[in-house]
Amino acid sequence: MISSAKSKATESTTTKSAGPGRPKDPGKRAAILDAAKRMFVQDGFDGVSMDQIASEAGVSKLTVYSHFGDKDSLFAEAVRAHCEQAMPSSLFVAEPEKPVRERLTDIGHAFFGMIMTPEAIAGHRVLCTPQATARGMPSLFWEAGPKRVQDAFTEMLERRIEAGELEIDDPRRAASQFFTLLKGEAHAQAVFGYSCSGRTDTPEEHVASVVDLFLRAYAVRP
Repeated sequence: MISSAKSKATESTTTKSAGPGRPKDPGKRAAILDAAKRMFVQDGFDGVSMDQIASEAGVSKLTVYSHFGDKDSLFAEAVRAHCEQAMPSSLFVAEPEKPVRERLTDIGHAFFGMIMTPEAIAGHRVLCTPQATARGMPSLFWEAGPKRVQDAFTEMLERRIEAGELEIDDPRRAASQFFTLLKGEAHAQAVFGYSCSGRTDTPEEHVASVVDLFLRAYAVRP
């Protein structure tokens, strides 16, 4: 009976301590995300444990779970944080005074720069593995990263349509076309590990040509 009472008291104490507790430390959250981004790219999702991420971030495993709940959630949040850092929400804010060409160019440079980093290329390769596909990682990645960017870009296009600057029947399809054009040959070659010595256009020239093509298709004619 005494043992049972002690057990119940312990359970009660554990339950109480599992509550919200003190506010979460944003510094520790950032350290966990940085460690997760590095390790998921280096070793793949299945090659990394929450213990290893905690050790790399300099925190306890309990702290990692307290911030993110499980590894799937941590992966999704690491992707979202990476995209937000490279393509912040401010890129898509309505600024009528900023010419649409300039806005598209800013977004194009940010997107192309983000997808062409060695880390992004390595992450893309990881997502293409059978192990990642079996765990549903491509879906998690899409919802946390590319979909967020495309949704924000679609909303920006809709505002430009309302302002009379663009003429687009299907803004979501146009958004997909824009980002697909930006990826182009360069991204595919990087993913395959193929270096084309004959390539002469710079990233700036590539983005400018995509923006030109997009506006030829969708800009309102004077």
